[in-house]
Amino acid sequence: MLTAFVLIQAEPAKIAQIAQTVANLPNVAEVYSVTGDFDIIAVLRLAEYEQLAEVVPESLARIDGIRRTNTILAFRRYSAQDLKAAWDIGVA
Repeated sequence: MLTAFVLIQAEPAKIAQIAQTVANLPNVAEVYSVTGDFDIIAVLRLAEYEQLAEVVPESLARIDGIRRTNTILAFRRYSAQDLKAAWDIGVA
């Protein structure tokens, strides 16, 4: 399973509309409106790397009001439980 984070700059008046449109795309697990240089972050869960091309340049690029995207691929997932388990190894 591949996880990607797509940072999206959007026209201010269209942020909510774009976020909802992105949330309805296949392979989009979560969408957040955020502060900072980008307006929206979409979390993608993909079975294959090739699916990334179907979501970002083929689907997101066609949504009216998106100014720019930046895609970040995840190497590993960490959770509080994972970190706790790592530190508890070997403790009697």
